[in-house]
Amino acid sequence: MDRPLLIFSGQSNQPLARAIAEALGIPLGRSTTQRFANDNLFVRFEESLREGDVFIVQSFTPPVQDHLMELLMMVDAAKGASAARVTAVIPYFSYARSDKKDSPRISIAARLIADLLQTAGADRVLTMTLHSPQVHGFFKIPVDHLSAEPVIANHFATRVDLENAVVVAPDAGDLKRASSLARRLRLPLAFIDKERVSDTEVRVRMLVGEVRGKTALIVDDEISTAGSLVEAVEALMQAGAKEVYAAATHGVYVGPALERIAKSPVKEVAATDTCPPKEAPKLKTLTVAPIFAEAIWRIHRGESVSSLFT
Repeated sequence: MDRPLLIFSGQSNQPLARAIAEALGIPLGRSTTQRFANDNLFVRFEESLREGDVFIVQSFTPPVQDHLMELLMMVDAAKGASAARVTAVIPYFSYARSDKKDSPRISIAARLIADLLQTAGADRVLTMTLHSPQVHGFFKIPVDHLSAEPVIANHFATRVDLENAVVVAPDAGDLKRASSLARRLRLPLAFIDKERVSDTEVRVRMLVGEVRGKTALIVDDEISTAGSLVEAVEALMQAGAKEVYAAATHGVYVGPALERIAKSPVKEVAATDTCPPKEAPKLKTLTVAPIFAEAIWRIHRGESVSSLFT
C-alpha cells in the first residue's frame, strides 16, 4: 500500500508551504501551534499521520529559536503519531554559517542543530543553498541540498540584456556559486575581495575582473543586513559598471537592510521565497515552490533528486 503524502507547515513560512502543496495538488495539512502564558510552545497535528510520508516545512527565519523549537516539536509529534517517515523541509537554514570552530570556546551551532533534528526523529532533511555546504556532513541521515540557480538564471535572462553583462561574486566565498551561474548564462566572471570588519560591516579591498561599461549581476546565497551588498554595489559603480542588479537565494532583510537597499544605486534586488517576502520598491520575489514540490515528489516516489542540486 502506498504511503499517503502529507505536507505540513510551521509558522515561519506558510505561504511557501501552501504553494508547495498546491504544486503537488494536495491540501496543506492541518496543525496547531500555541504559546502558553509561561512562553512554552504547544504543537498538535489535527489529522491522522499514521503510516504517512510527512514533510514539515519550516525556515529558520526570525525569531529563529522559536521556529527551530517548533520544528523539533512537530518532528517529535509526527514520529509519536506513527508517521512512517518524517522529512524536515528547511528552505532557509540560518545556522549554516556556524560550521566550524574559528575562535576559542564557541559552539558549532550547525552540528548541534543536526543532532537535535535527528534526536527529535527526523528521517531526512531537505534544504536549499546552505551558506556552508559542508554542513550536511554533520547529519547521519540523508540531506538533499537543492539549488535556486535555475530560477535566478532565468530571472536574469529575462530581466536584463545579457549582451554586455558580467556575473559578480560579492566575495571569495561566493566564487564557486557565481562561476556556476556565469557558465550557465555564458557570461564573464568578476569577484570582489573584501574583509569583514564586524557582523554587520564589511570593507572592499579589491575588485578582480572587468566591469567598466557593463551590467553587473551580483549573486549571493543570502542578504541579511545588506551591508555586504551595498559595499559591493558601490565598488562596482566606482569601477565604472553601467548598472548593477543583485539576486540571492535567501532574502532575510533584517535591521537596516531595506533602508540600505533603498539608498543604494542598485537597480533591483531579487530573492526567492525561502524567507517570507518583504515589500519595497527595489525588491523582487522569485518562487522556488516548484523546485521543492518536485524534490518532495521524487523523494516520496523513491526517485533520484540529484538533478535538482545544480
